[in-house]
Amino acid sequence: MKLDVNALGTFYRMAREGAGLAAGRLTHMTDVETRVGVTKLNFMRGREIRRDFADSSEKVGVRVELTGAIEGQSVIVFERENALRIVETLVTESEADEFDEMNRSAATEVGQIMNNGFIDGWADVLETVIDVSTPEFVQGQSADPFLGDIEGAGDEELALLFQSNIEAVGTEVGFHHYLFPTRESMADLLDQLRTSDGIEYDKLDGFDRMAERGAEEIAETATTLTGIETSVDIRRLNFLSLEAIPEQVADERLVGVAFEFDGVPSGYLLFLFDEESANEIIDAMVPTGGSAAGGDDGYDEMGRSAITELGNIMASGFLDGWANVLDTTIDHSTPEFIHDIGAAAVDPVVIQLGENQEFAFVFDTVITADGREFDCEVYAIPDESDLERALNDLDVDRIEDTPTTADFQQVNET
Repeated sequence: MKLDVNALGTFYRMAREGAGLAAGRLTHMTDVETRVGVTKLNFMRGREIRRDFADSSEKVGVRVELTGAIEGQSVIVFERENALRIVETLVTESEADEFDEMNRSAATEVGQIMNNGFIDGWADVLETVIDVSTPEFVQGQSADPFLGDIEGAGDEELALLFQSNIEAVGTEVGFHHYLFPTRESMADLLDQLRTSDGIEYDKLDGFDRMAERGAEEIAETATTLTGIETSVDIRRLNFLSLEAIPEQVADERLVGVAFEFDGVPSGYLLFLFDEESANEIIDAMVPTGGSAAGGDDGYDEMGRSAITELGNIMASGFLDGWANVLDTTIDHSTPEFIHDIGAAAVDPVVIQLGENQEFAFVFDTVITADGREFDCEVYAIPDESDLERALNDLDVDRIEDTPTTADFQQVNET
């Protein structure tokens, strides 16, 4: 199975169109204004998909099976309380505190209409027909009732997952949508949509594993440098429009370090911390007084130096690991300190990439400290043409055997 950016771009537009139709139909049914949140194509292993369901909260959903131009499973998932709020707007005599036969029927109808909205959007973009089975109501506190028997959702399998979020304006009602196409169905569609020789899907799987190793190297480096025990918490590879990247970033003041890297591939690398995490790092690295006080951006010289030094060392480990596996050279720029609110922290990168491309693969990693506040979001955003060349040259057998360690030079920011 081969893919390219044109084919994935069509899938992305298909997902956005479907989300728009689903949101409109939810508004029509409930008379509640809705909006489409971030739409992404995720390349995720089954263990990470299951982590989305691991908060032990009760969820309900509606599953349908697809045949025709796309084969697989489409699943709408609500938090239980959100589903009950929607049912309450449709069934006036509902007690809205449990899913009796009447409430299950209403929730199933909503889920079916939402699924059909997504699927009609995909069919419109593909100019084809997709058939839908009778809906199945599911509920539970883990992923198994929703995903247990779905092809491609095994723990170590890298699944191509369509994920959309729709929110009700002014309320907490919203839901997630997942599409799990079968591998054979995806291969047929990709062959129809590709405009280049493309990339073998197994190469993308290998690059994901390579990025995962790079993330592990970052965690080890952070542990060594700060003395704070850290670990890789979440790993996924997203394909999304550049304009959607700022929507993913928390709407709060962030501290970070940005790099441009050059080679095969080239692109941008960002490490973003919330202010509390940044202050924990500074306290650990500069116990004699680095602080978030002083300087035009609110951080004194020692505080800025601590953050940029950590970012520089983590970047070296991440990118040198890539270069070792790809048997190439990747250089990165001097670190650029960032202290800004939400989307503004990533806008400069998005603007520069947007001059040459519409979509991006984003390696999105969260590094978490054990027992202390230290959350780091890592965005590695390669140039799409460079990435295709790098993947085509990738020897997946080298990934597990090639060391990712590197020698680091400390950088002091003045």
